[in-house]
Amino acid sequence: QVQLVESGGGLVPAGGYLKLSCATSGFDFSIKTMRWYRQRPGKEREWVAHITPTSTTTYATFARGRFTISRDDAKSTVYLQMNDLKPEDSAMYFCTIVGMPVWGQGTQVTVAS
Repeated sequence: QVQLVESGGGLVPAGGYLKLSCATSGFDFSIKTMRWYRQRPGKEREWVAHITPTSTTTYATFARGRFTISRDDAKSTVYLQMNDLKPEDSAMYFCTIVGMPVWGQGTQVTVAS
């Protein structure tokens, strides 16, 4: 079955960085657009970035210039490099597959002020 396993979250100081990973299985990763979302406490889940099979990327305004989404088709894994983290970036981060209603368990990012 389709599985998504996010990892790489943690506690970092403001201005710090993290690289999230989402390891996938159970589908043809190389032909799918992948997305990262996040859910901050008390807020709706919001889209962060996506990457197409040809590695075209798009970012939410808050992520542009600080976050980088990438993919490794050989490892069926999508990444999110996050730099210059701010306390408002604290959230549970999830990856998902465009067109498939599957979510992983998420990985928690906490940015200390």
